[in-house]
Amino acid sequence: MAEVIVGKNESLDNALKRFKRLVQKEGILSEIKKRDHYEKPSEKRKKRVRAAIIRQQKNSGRRRDE
Repeated sequence: MAEVIVGKNESLDNALKRFKRLVQKEGILSEIKKRDHYEKPSEKRKKRVRAAIIRQQKNSGRRRDE
């Protein structure tokens, strides 16, 4: 759980920025989005394969440009 202690002379804006960075670093928002609805294992697999194909196409395009 992300927790930020606000210092005595620290502004609330700075504390909020630190909190947002901490939440981002721990991956809390991405975890919530992932668990928002049930995803069947076959759908997860298909999504992973699609992402790998896109990543491979991007990498091959970059290699061609060099």
